[in-house]
Amino acid sequence: MYEINDSLRGRDFISIYDFSPEEIKYILEVGREIKKLQKAGIQHHYLAGKTLGMIFQKASTRTRVAFEVGMYQLGGHALFLSPRDIQLGRGETIKDTALVLGRMLDGIMIRTFDHEEVLELAKWAEVPVINGLTDLLHPTQIIGDLMTIQEHKGELKGLKAAFIGDGNNVAHSLLYGGARVGMDVVIASPPEFEPDNEILARAQAQAQQAGAKLWVVQDPEEAVAGADVIYTDVWASMGQEEEAEKKEQQFLKYQVNSRLLSLAHPQAIVLHCLPAKRGKEISDEVMDGPQSVVFQEAENRLHAHKAIMAVTM
Repeated sequence: MYEINDSLRGRDFISIYDFSPEEIKYILEVGREIKKLQKAGIQHHYLAGKTLGMIFQKASTRTRVAFEVGMYQLGGHALFLSPRDIQLGRGETIKDTALVLGRMLDGIMIRTFDHEEVLELAKWAEVPVINGLTDLLHPTQIIGDLMTIQEHKGELKGLKAAFIGDGNNVAHSLLYGGARVGMDVVIASPPEFEPDNEILARAQAQAQQAGAKLWVVQDPEEAVAGADVIYTDVWASMGQEEEAEKKEQQFLKYQVNSRLLSLAHPQAIVLHCLPAKRGKEISDEVMDGPQSVVFQEAENRLHAHKAIMAVTM
């Protein structure tokens, strides 16, 4: 069976920014190897006897299933912890929660709104903390995305990925991911909804070392020109539903449809982190079309999350 080394054992997985290009490439390699084992029906109990606590302040389909099923397939056990199930939802501090759970568990995954909560949890927990999503970043998603792009395009370095829509947590982590693997990333957003300037600057500094280019434009047609990958996400992220109607008017020209896709590289692939608002940020003809790899991407969340757990726990 494939051997996983201890080079990342005990590390938190909070942001792709925290990992070197070699470390990100290694996590992707582990994901590929674990996927092969899974497809071949070979047991791979790298985390036998270990337990992951999963704190969900935000609802989830893919993140919960990927971590829970992934932990089971790795030979361990996952506990689902919603605000209704633990005292964190009744006012217990993040620090106290971390100090307790860190003594009982082998790892903690948290999916929440405020990024500072993840940082606080990691500060006090004695076990690795995995960021399953915050309003600022979504790093576990991007590991699955990079796996998917790699499967369809081979080498990541030198590719061009165009993200169309809100400069949100996925866009932020995609910038960090592109910087680490040498993939050009362009974000096309309306003026009020561009990615965070500080994150863009930090990612651009890393991208220079990898020979990649990261930039932001307002015109989606300019962004997708010659792109190898087109990526989109919902216009209003979870917790921002009250903004959805207002955003729809500002994002109308940011729909990924067949016309926009025709401007990209002829063999471009289309990604969406899901859930999708069909007919809004992406048309049915693209979502269900031959260039869409959206559901392969969703499956790769399982293998990517397993890789992250296997190397850190």
